[in-house]
Amino acid sequence: MTRTADFDYPLPEELIAQHPAEPRDSARLMVVHRDTGEIEHRIFRDVVEYLRPSDLLVANDSRVIPARIFGRKSTGGKVEVFLLRKLSPQRWECLVRGHRMRPGVEVVLGEGRVKAVVEEITEGGSRIMRFDRELEPILPELGHVPLPPYIHADLEDPERYQTVYARQDGSVAAPTAGLHFTEDLMRRLREKGVELAFVTLHVGLGTFQPVKEETIEEHRMHSEWGTLPEDVARRINETKKSGGRIVAVGTTSVRTLETGARFAKPGEYVAAWSGETDLFIYPGYEYKVVDVMITNFHLPRSTLLMLVAAFTGKELLDKAYAEAVKRRYRFFSFGDAMLII
Repeated sequence: MTRTADFDYPLPEELIAQHPAEPRDSARLMVVHRDTGEIEHRIFRDVVEYLRPSDLLVANDSRVIPARIFGRKSTGGKVEVFLLRKLSPQRWECLVRGHRMRPGVEVVLGEGRVKAVVEEITEGGSRIMRFDRELEPILPELGHVPLPPYIHADLEDPERYQTVYARQDGSVAAPTAGLHFTEDLMRRLREKGVELAFVTLHVGLGTFQPVKEETIEEHRMHSEWGTLPEDVARRINETKKSGGRIVAVGTTSVRTLETGARFAKPGEYVAAWSGETDLFIYPGYEYKVVDVMITNFHLPRSTLLMLVAAFTGKELLDKAYAEAVKRRYRFFSFGDAMLII
C-alpha cells in the first residue's frame, strides 16, 4: 500500500501562478530525462527541439464552458450554481452554494432568463437540477468561466483559460498543459514533421480534489467523459508500430489514451472508445501507449501528481519538484511546464 502523505510537498504560496505567461509559449520548461535522471531548464517554445519527425503529438481539444451561474431562490436568497456534468439537455449535476438547497427548491438564474428546481442530492453532496430550458445555447450570455480556487486574480481575457485548439464544449477546468501552445508553435511542429491529433476528455472538478484516504489504493477515482476517435486510434497504432513516439499533452490526454489501451485488440496498442473513464493511474501502473509527456506542476496529494509519478518514478519526480521549488518555477494551472522524455 502507498501512503497518500508521500505525495505531499512544501510549496511557498507565492509560487502558485496567478496569471498566464505572455505570450503562451514563453513559460519555463523543465525537461526531465527518465533514462539518465538529467534535468534541463528551457523555455516552452524549445519543446520543438526535443520532438522528432516520427512523433505523434496528442492533445485534448475540450473547451471550458462558462459553468458558474448566479441567481436567487424564489424566496430571495442568493444562489451560485456550478455546472458539473450534463445528464440531459435540461438536467445537470451541479454544485450549489446557497442556504438549504433541498429537493423541490426553485431558483431563478441569469436575471430571470432561466428557472431551475433541485431534484435530488447526490451521495457526494452535489445537486441534480432540472432547468426549464436547454442551457447550452444560452450559456455564453448566462454563465461565467470558472477559475480554479487557488487563482485569486481576475482574468482579463477568458480565452487565456482556453487552449488555442479547444473545440468541444464540456470542461469545467482547462486541460492546462495545452495552454502553452500557440498557433505558431504548432505550425513549427508540423514543419518539423511532428503530426498532431486530438482526443476529448471533459475535465471535471474532481481533478482538483486532493486524495483524502490514508493510502492511495483506497481512493475512489472520479469519472470523466471522453472519446478517442477511430482515426486517431489508427494513427496511434501506426505510429507505435513504425517506431514513433506518442507525445501526450497533459494528464487528461494521458488518461484518454491509456483508457483506450483497455479496449485494444491483440497486436494493437489502443482502440477507439467513447464514454466515461475512471482510470486511476498511480505508481505501479505500466504505461501502454504514452512515450513522452508534457504536463504542468500539480497540486500536492492530487491524482495528477500520482499519474506523473507512475511515469517518471517517484524518486525522480521528487527530485524534479524540489528543483522546481528551488528555482522558483510557477505552479498549477497558469504555471510552467514539464517535458518528460
